[in-house]
Amino acid sequence: MKEMDRVILLDVENQPGAEIMNRFQIRDRQLELFGRLMKAEMDAGYPNGRLYLDSLGSSVAEHLACRYSSMSAPEPAKGGLGAQLKQVIGYVEDNLSHDLSLKELAAIAGVSVSHIKTTFREAVGLPVHQYVIQRRVDRAQLLLREGKLPISRIAAETGFSHQSHLSYHLRRVLGVSPSESARRFRDSQRTMAVDDQRSACS
Repeated sequence: MKEMDRVILLDVENQPGAEIMNRFQIRDRQLELFGRLMKAEMDAGYPNGRLYLDSLGSSVAEHLACRYSSMSAPEPAKGGLGAQLKQVIGYVEDNLSHDLSLKELAAIAGVSVSHIKTTFREAVGLPVHQYVIQRRVDRAQLLLREGKLPISRIAAETGFSHQSHLSYHLRRVLGVSPSESARRFRDSQRTMAVDDQRSACS
């Protein structure tokens, strides 16, 4: 069974008694969109990681439960993460190099996958997968500035499965490649050093 299938089943199983009903001759543009997003991610080599696919899978499960379930639409999740948010963020920081999943983070918070997906976004202002990618980019930028590790090692240390994925996200978030980011930092450091010397001589 594929990881996406497990995520969808996990969310549906969180609603005891739910049964997906057959619907024939109906075109569901929302499900088509989810399908296109999943295919685009797979075709690109999964640059956004497992959390992105988890989020899509959870959205599919919620949509199926809402539109095609034997039960009525599920009630919105009540209450935020509260103190659990700090635990989740701390866990993310300590495990940026790992292939994190929504199920894993939901277990840390002690809530369901669909609950953490919704409440995390409300609390932080970003979906979980985008927050994690942002933190990975930030960590990678620090390591690039230190200049002690090759780019391929930095990609692995920050949870990107390939160096090309690190490059993709660095360009998307910062507008530069990893090597360009490191070069710009070195140039700025040299400029600051020259300015300091001039100030000391004046």
